[in-house]
Amino acid sequence: MEVTLLTGRTIEQGVGKEQGKMSDEYFESVAVCYIDPNDLRKLKVKEESNILVSTEHGSVVVKAAKSLRGPHEGIVFIPYGPWANAVVSNETDSIGMPSLKGIPAKIDPAPTEPILSLKELLKLQFRK
Repeated sequence: MEVTLLTGRTIEQGVGKEQGKMSDEYFESVAVCYIDPNDLRKLKVKEESNILVSTEHGSVVVKAAKSLRGPHEGIVFIPYGPWANAVVSNETDSIGMPSLKGIPAKIDPAPTEPILSLKELLKLQFRK
């Protein structure tokens, strides 16, 4: 399914960050993609299922979550964090901040694909 990706802060992401970026709370708050309930039905994806989010900048497996706001079919949201960073451009166009909103993306069910831990994701991203 073709969608528009937005990223941003959430209260849960902020609380998880305070627990530490290696904490389960942080992982659960940022390795997630909020999707309109109608889009979840179209994808035939249940909440808590793994999905693959892909953009021209990369791809990442995250957990699907039903958006509590809407309707906003065709728009998905991933909280700021390493999983969002995996699918946004690092280009700042000389302003010091990459574009984190309005990114064309594709979502596919990925029930058998694992969500990488922070260590695994960083190792994959930086090859170290």
